[in-house]
Amino acid sequence: MTFPIKLRHALPLAGGLALVLAAPGFADDAPAIPGQVDVSRVTAGTYATDPGHTLVSWRLNHFGFNDYFGLFGDIEGTLQLDPANPEAASLDVTIPIADVTVASAGLKDHLLRAGKDGGEPDFFGPNPDAARFVSTSVTRSGETGASIVGDLTMNGVTRPVTIAAEFTGAGANPMSKKETIGFEGTTTINRSEFGLSTFVPMVSDEVELTISAAFEKQ
Repeated sequence: MTFPIKLRHALPLAGGLALVLAAPGFADDAPAIPGQVDVSRVTAGTYATDPGHTLVSWRLNHFGFNDYFGLFGDIEGTLQLDPANPEAASLDVTIPIADVTVASAGLKDHLLRAGKDGGEPDFFGPNPDAARFVSTSVTRSGETGASIVGDLTMNGVTRPVTIAAEFTGAGANPMSKKETIGFEGTTTINRSEFGLSTFVPMVSDEVELTISAAFEKQ
C-alpha cells in the first residue's frame, strides 16, 4: 500500500519515470482489455472450446501431509447459448485423461500404468477413454452465475455432477477475431464413485475440480 507514496517521493532520484507514471491520464492511454464482464456482449449461437485456453485442474490430499494437483488441457466441446434464455443453454465437452499434466513423471506413470501382473490398474490405466460432461440443466444464479447440472462419464462410470459456474468475460479475440466468452467453474467429486478408490482415505476421496474455459463463436 506504500508503493505509490514511495514512487512520488522518488521524483528527485527517478525524475522522468516517476513523473510519467504519476501523470494524469497515464492509465487512460493503456490499451483496453478485449474481454469484459459484460453480458450485453454475449450473442446467441453455438460456441466451441478454445482447446489451448480451456483447462480443468484437479486437487486432492496426500496422506494428510499436503495437497497435490494436476491439469487436463486440449479440451474440446460445444456450448449452445442464448443470453435471452440462459437456462436453455447446453454444454457437451470431452477431457483427454491420457494427456494429464503433473509435475512428476513418476506420478503420471502411476496414474496411467497397467495393473500389476494383469490385475486392475490403480487408477486410469495406459489407454483411458476421454472423460465427458454433458449438461442436463442450467439454473441462473445472480447476474453472472449459474449452476450447471450434468452427467460426468469417467473411467467407464457415469455420475451426476453440479458445477458452480461464473461468467468471466466476453469480447472479440484480437488474435482469432472470433467472438469469445469465458467462464470459470468449480465442483467436487468423489473419485471412488468412478472406480478410482486406490489408497482411500489416505489419499483423499474428494477431488476438487477447477475449470477455466474459453468458447469461440462458430
